[in-house]
Amino acid sequence: MLIVTLLMMLAGLAGTVLPMIPGVLLIYAGYALYGLGTGWRDYGLGVMIFWGVVTLLMQLLDYYAGALGAKKFGASKKGIWGSIIGGVVGLLFLNIIGLVIGTFLGAVVGELLSGRTPGDAARSGWGAFLGFIAGSLFKLTTAIIMIGVFLWLIIF
Repeated sequence: MLIVTLLMMLAGLAGTVLPMIPGVLLIYAGYALYGLGTGWRDYGLGVMIFWGVVTLLMQLLDYYAGALGAKKFGASKKGIWGSIIGGVVGLLFLNIIGLVIGTFLGAVVGELLSGRTPGDAARSGWGAFLGFIAGSLFKLTTAIIMIGVFLWLIIF
């Protein structure tokens, strides 16, 4: 049981930087699998609720980090939607590089369609890029903490 759980968690850790693998969600599923398999002897409902809320927040952050960054840098609604759509389209065609580039270009195109200047559009694109990077680093950090806490709970 422990080996399967740890493999799930390692796959989840990889999923925090690789698209199409639900990273934090997979780590949370590892918690659930191990808990069910061991009769919840090392942790219980409180731990599962806490990590469940964190997992939900990370899923939302994963989808909206670029858009939040774009908004922080003054993007319009079209720029924000452009960053989301650009990220999805980029991911479909060019994997992780497409996700990064698509988030940036989507925000720029959305801003240009809103009638913003190229300078303002580029600033919004930069914000979308920074938001995506910050969200990814936050997700990776959260995944490492989740795995560390799991190991702490089962060892001590």
